[in-house]
Amino acid sequence: MNELVPQAQSLAELLADMHVAIGLTNPKSPSNVGAVMRAAGCYGADGVYYTGERFERAARYHTDTQRAGNLISLTGVEHYESPLPDDMALVCVELVEGAQPLPDFVHPTRALYVFGPEDGSLRQSLIDRADAVVYMPTQGSMNLAASVNVLLYDRAAKSFSAEHDATNIRESRDVNNRLRVKPLK
Repeated sequence: MNELVPQAQSLAELLADMHVAIGLTNPKSPSNVGAVMRAAGCYGADGVYYTGERFERAARYHTDTQRAGNLISLTGVEHYESPLPDDMALVCVELVEGAQPLPDFVHPTRALYVFGPEDGSLRQSLIDRADAVVYMPTQGSMNLAASVNVLLYDRAAKSFSAEHDATNIRESRDVNNRLRVKPLK
């Protein structure tokens, strides 16, 4: 489902029906893009967008073993500085002085999370117009796919309201996994 957005379609139009979207800024690694697609599938993101010219090297997303690319759009856009839908927040994820640590962040209902490139930073103009800027408090920087996974897990964990039950485990685990925990005595 890789596609470059026609010039006539705006970012706001692309995001109109989405709750959670991921923006990758000039990604360079095919394994990172594949792992981002897998994370998007695991955590229910609606779409993944990318900017830049290096993506052609990443077009085969080698690590998308769950084939999330068949279910979630992966779309090229020129930039993220276009207007978004009125009720969608722009959240930049970057190591930026003054950013909010992810553990303290309250996720908006609808968001476009934009991640900086593996070997650079987001533009200051994008940081300036963001509704929030968050970072993961780590020793050093994580890679792109790891950062997307951590952010989406944090969003899911903070919004989790469903009962834990075995149905989700059975539907999500590998077909060869039949493990069970013995009941406590």
